[in-house]
Amino acid sequence: MSTSTLSRRTFIKVASAAGGGLVLSFYLPGKESMFAGTSKDEAFAPNAWLRISGDGAITITVARSEMGQGVWTSLPMIVAEELEADWNAVSIYQADAHPSLYGSQSTGGSFSVRGSWMNLRNAGATAREMLISAAAQKWNVARTACKAKNGFVHHSTGKKLSYGELSAIAATLPIPHSVKLKDESAFSLLGKRIPKLDTPDKVYGKAVFGMDVRVPGMVFASIEKCPVFGGKVVSFDGTKTKALPGVVDVVQVDDGIAVVATSTWAAFRGREELSVSWDEGKWANQSSRDIRELFRESVKSKGNTENYAGDVDSAFTNAVTTLEAVYEAPFVAHQTMEPMNCIADVRPDRCEIWAPTQNPQAGQNEASRILGLPIDRVMVHVTLLGGGFGRRLNSDFIADAVKVSKAIGKPVSVVWTREDDTQHDWYRPMTYNVLRGGLDKNGVPVAWHHRVAGPSSRGLVVGGSTPPYAIPNFLVDSHIKDTGVPIGAWRSVGPSQNGWIVESFIDELAHTAGKDPLEFRRGLLTKSPRLKRTLEFAAEKAEWNKSLPKGVGRGIACVESFGSTCAQVAEVSVDRDGSLTIHRIVVAVDCGPVVNPDTIEAQIEGGIAFALSALLKDEITIEKGRVQQGSYDDYRMIRFDEMPKVEVHLVQSSEPIGGIGEPSVPPVAPAVCNAIFAATGIRIWRLPIRQGDLKKT
Repeated sequence: MSTSTLSRRTFIKVASAAGGGLVLSFYLPGKESMFAGTSKDEAFAPNAWLRISGDGAITITVARSEMGQGVWTSLPMIVAEELEADWNAVSIYQADAHPSLYGSQSTGGSFSVRGSWMNLRNAGATAREMLISAAAQKWNVARTACKAKNGFVHHSTGKKLSYGELSAIAATLPIPHSVKLKDESAFSLLGKRIPKLDTPDKVYGKAVFGMDVRVPGMVFASIEKCPVFGGKVVSFDGTKTKALPGVVDVVQVDDGIAVVATSTWAAFRGREELSVSWDEGKWANQSSRDIRELFRESVKSKGNTENYAGDVDSAFTNAVTTLEAVYEAPFVAHQTMEPMNCIADVRPDRCEIWAPTQNPQAGQNEASRILGLPIDRVMVHVTLLGGGFGRRLNSDFIADAVKVSKAIGKPVSVVWTREDDTQHDWYRPMTYNVLRGGLDKNGVPVAWHHRVAGPSSRGLVVGGSTPPYAIPNFLVDSHIKDTGVPIGAWRSVGPSQNGWIVESFIDELAHTAGKDPLEFRRGLLTKSPRLKRTLEFAAEKAEWNKSLPKGVGRGIACVESFGSTCAQVAEVSVDRDGSLTIHRIVVAVDCGPVVNPDTIEAQIEGGIAFALSALLKDEITIEKGRVQQGSYDDYRMIRFDEMPKVEVHLVQSSEPIGGIGEPSVPPVAPAVCNAIFAATGIRIWRLPIRQGDLKKT
């Protein structure tokens, strides 16, 4: 980068790879750095993703949010591979929100790598070919005699020029419309275990998350919101709050009362002294029991057809054996380690935002809407995220900061409490599911019917509900009911609950047919060869047919989601008092080309821990319109000593690249529940699992 560009940004050294000398740079942008990649003073910037300066420094733009999944490492690796860059010369620029320059900057749906794969490869390859052309021009030789490697262009005679030496010439050349990409067999960086480069500064406390940002003149705020979804302020008295040390102001915003103070703790303390009268609205008396009853009654009638094949009614009439089961999944919260927070600085003609967001463009649009400002007058700077899991795709916490800053005329940091996070989330939907299956005389499924009732969002309720198996007659229908409870993307969204339901019920059918659960699935995956191959690989690595110690059960499940296939085998035991021990989970995953196996394994392991919390502990319940859970004491996470041994195996694959952050979540619950059945004969039809559910009589 040029000196003039650097002078407009605060430079924060983020990581130094041990023994490698690589420095990863993160820029926390200032007011003048809106829309990265448009600077005219770069030596060589052939596209929005890449800049090479005269001293050889290579800056790669990352336009996705880093929340622990490793995009600050994996995305630059893709560019560097095609560029034939010296990895030690690479630094990154964390992109601000831009309405169009980078395409979608939303970081969700396990889409960062697979959605950027071709764009970033083309970006690196384009620069590589232009640098080769620059060398050929400088030497006055044929391009075919030149080759790029490790930050240099080499000539067949042995002479070479660095990318920095060639950058000025390359900048004058026309950008080619198409370039040849490397054959994947020639990759030298991709597929290697490259440590996540942001880890050291996270360990040492140097990393900059949303809550770490400070802006001159900034104050802090906390917002008291109605405890019932959709409620509104009728009146409030902030006299006692204003009398507290550190409290600066008390102001009403659209959906609550903001206490503004000189510190976060003073703002929190001020909320305790507020007196607020609420109009709690239509959901004031609602409970989880009411919602369950609404869903239970709904599924008694035909729902909206979501997917179907064949003639289900006739198939059930002709089936030799039929089976029915009801599966229930609860509302579940995200519980990111870093609570929601945002800094906004609203001025008459512009707005500047610093946020740990998964969707900076959505935040930009929301601020533009609230303030009536043109989109190009709203700057959104993306910080590190202390967990996302889909929660930070929503922009409600950004809207909070924008509204408060507008009201007080100062930059403000709005910070949510843990209770705010739990009680004002966008939850994974609660669902009520009736499953019916029909078998022929040979124990082969001929009919499948899944009727589901759930809240608000059809996609989040029915996603992943269509079985991957070759069942000739199937129907998925739904009842979508408004419950007033906010519903949002939760890591692996629809497949997170429907993977459990589908893979548990197919296991029930296998046992009803008297067949081995693995062989039963294999025979039905004739139209899903990739999933079948992954299933077989997991079974092989888990030694499916090997005998287990007495009292230990083994279960299997497989799910295709987010462009990848994942199969898992779980081994569990249950004591007489109902205590469950999960000994081992063996995972096979096919995500196509492997960018960084270290990151893939970490995401699979993290996804399993996340899924186990939902399976064993997590449940949001509602009473009198209020979420009953508040913090980690009554909304618990899995602990270190409860985590099973996890073995990860990657399928060598030529399939298209898939996602990895979410595919390990859906198979966890069914693999464990199927293992519980194998060990005890007890089926799990309702989550989360309670100790009493497994107590032997």
